[in-house]
Amino acid sequence: MAPTEHPLQAVMEACAPLRFAPLPDIRAAGFRSVPQRHGTETWHRTDLMAAEGDIAVLFDRYTAQHGPGHTLPNSTRFQRALLREPIFLVAAGLYLTGRAPLLEREHLWFPSLSDGSFGTPTLTRVRMAVLPDDPAAGHPDTVVVANESEQETLTAEYMVHAFSPIIDGVSRHTRVGARTLWGWVLDILHFYMLNPARFLGHDAGAAWSRASRLGEALIKAGARTRSRPRIFPFREEHPRGTWAVRGTCCFDYKADPEHGFCVTCPLKADSERHEELQNWLRDPSVAP
Repeated sequence: MAPTEHPLQAVMEACAPLRFAPLPDIRAAGFRSVPQRHGTETWHRTDLMAAEGDIAVLFDRYTAQHGPGHTLPNSTRFQRALLREPIFLVAAGLYLTGRAPLLEREHLWFPSLSDGSFGTPTLTRVRMAVLPDDPAAGHPDTVVVANESEQETLTAEYMVHAFSPIIDGVSRHTRVGARTLWGWVLDILHFYMLNPARFLGHDAGAAWSRASRLGEALIKAGARTRSRPRIFPFREEHPRGTWAVRGTCCFDYKADPEHGFCVTCPLKADSERHEELQNWLRDPSVAP
């Protein structure tokens, strides 16, 4: 008998204890994570918003709302507004449950609001890549793969296919290179496996290794990047004493020079980073 519980339920339950768990809304057959919303929303499907030229309009509205400024940080902030939740779903799902959500551009929607901002991204179908011994292997919304390598390859191919319309559209409109935009995706993918591991007291190195394998699969699938993020142990005897350094700068410092470089910025000196990260352990309220 095929399993009746949707395989995504395990991902939602695994994310529930986390302090930071930005998940998309799910409105798929057999699984619904949020009640119906009512408000002034205009819905944009990923493939159509690119084909119809909506990305440039939405980008300009979003940046006008959040303060005009340097194009580089505006580009990464726009991507964060659209892609944070889908990336977290994939990264946390794979790391915490061994089940990999397969993102599809035809089922990934973004609600734009009247003030130029965005609501929570919504998925209208979620299939999961699972291993043969997964209890959900017989569910109609699973795709059974032979091993973890095949799972990572398939997951990455779906991510690249789903995100390419947005990244290509932003790059064309802003002239920001696709390598920079994909670099942000690669960095966040790593962080979104490492952060749950740190919070739960799991092996940070093992989480980083899994993220790196998926990251390499992402690059093989077509994501173009200049450099990889790197793991950064700052107090190895502490269960939360490991964080990471981005491979690609998010350029927030260009929008706010007084703020300076982020703690994860590749332009920041490791000695300064080390001291700032120690503050996370002294005051957990400032840590992610």
